[in-house]
Amino acid sequence: MRNFPNSIINYTMNLMVETRSLAYLLVNKDGCLSAWGGKLAAYGVQNLQKDESVGQQVFFLEGLLPLDDFPLFLPRIKTEYGICADVHLFPSEEGDWVLLLDATLEEMHLSLIQQQTNNSILIQEKLAKILNQ
Repeated sequence: MRNFPNSIINYTMNLMVETRSLAYLLVNKDGCLSAWGGKLAAYGVQNLQKDESVGQQVFFLEGLLPLDDFPLFLPRIKTEYGICADVHLFPSEEGDWVLLLDATLEEMHLSLIQQQTNNSILIQEKLAKILNQ
């Protein structure tokens, strides 16, 4: 790992926390929630109960945990509240960590690209029809 000055690390971390609504969950290997923090409310996650099944409390995690010692990245997952998040899951000695990062801007960008692509295809099809007549 490269060594970065503390000023750069602090700036990057603050930027991520503020602009990507960083939130986290710590899940024991038995699937029970151990700890949590960050901006969970931004993802519609509320009223968590310690030592209760995380899959029953955070629906989109059902069946994903425990991890088999390998990290998992799920880009642009829509929560049950319609919020788009990049979900990073990784194991540690404490349990399995779940990091949530807001992916709304990326989702909007990809939607715009998809729409422009669809429009281009429609225009090409119309032009092909006109030229074939």
